[in-house]
Amino acid sequence: MGDRKAFVVGISGASSSGKTTLARLLRDVFPNTFILHEDDFYKPETELPSKDGLLDWDCAESISIPDMARALAYIREHGTFPPFVDSKEDQNSIGACPVSDAAIAAAKAKVASWASPGQPGHSILHSRSSPLRICVLDGFLLYSPELEAGGVPALLDTKLFLLVSRERATQRRERRDGYVTLEGFWTDPPGYVDKIVWPNYVASHAGLFQGGDVEGKLDEKVLKEKGIEAQIGRGVDLDMEETFNWTVETVMRRLEEFGGKR
Repeated sequence: MGDRKAFVVGISGASSSGKTTLARLLRDVFPNTFILHEDDFYKPETELPSKDGLLDWDCAESISIPDMARALAYIREHGTFPPFVDSKEDQNSIGACPVSDAAIAAAKAKVASWASPGQPGHSILHSRSSPLRICVLDGFLLYSPELEAGGVPALLDTKLFLLVSRERATQRRERRDGYVTLEGFWTDPPGYVDKIVWPNYVASHAGLFQGGDVEGKLDEKVLKEKGIEAQIGRGVDLDMEETFNWTVETVMRRLEEFGGKR
């Protein structure tokens, strides 16, 4: 681990489960942190598959998995954003932050104290020839069978999985203006969530849940085997502030485990 330049945090879950919001908050709370988005690896629109007469942006076939794995390997080795990746995702609006300013300030203070001289985080983040960088990768397919086959989860040091109900995910997604793409701007056509987004999410993630019910209970045995962490037994529509605090605590703990292996 001594030659590693970056610690990679994966945040996955259904579209509109809060991944990008959390990624941006972690970037604000932890030092030396930057974001890589799964959406940075979309293929050109002309290469996207179609489903039910609609372009399908929400499947593994729409993503260049080898390019994502290459980018993660570069980050782990160099600790910097890959020069061959042109990020569009950070241009997208995600609406008002659902986490209070007080909670964000408290998390910043907690991490700053943890990373100060004499505290556990200091030796992990600062006592090196160069500071350890933290990369947060957010994406809706990080733990899918297709990305697993492409070696992506193996390049993540922490795998966080966010839960959301179909109803809430649909409400959040429909409130969005759209998405910046290589070609310009994409707006969901009518019925896109029901025909594309949610069925694809179910198909790619049923294996993580008991009985394949993605709004039911997680399969803890499967999560443990895959090294995925989630807020087990808390339901599917958690308060984002609670999820934020859980995420910060989990990243700190995993960084300590990472430091202990070096």
